[in-house]
Amino acid sequence: MIIPLDQLSDDVLEGIVEAFILREGTDYGDSEVSFDEKKKQLLAQLNSGEVVVVYSELHETVNIMPANAFNGKAQEY
Repeated sequence: MIIPLDQLSDDVLEGIVEAFILREGTDYGDSEVSFDEKKKQLLAQLNSGEVVVVYSELHETVNIMPANAFNGKAQEY
């Protein structure tokens, strides 16, 4: 289920974003991106609707996924 951003407090959203970035692992791109810059980029993607916060009832987990990967049906991620 997609969790609307307006349903989350700023502190909770920040915690979800930080946890997601920390799970992401090592960055092997052409240039290093700071943690704060990654947070800024991810928050911009969330606000634009490019990515969404998803709750899985089956696994009782929260994740951030590309909006186009989530089809809104009953399947769990």
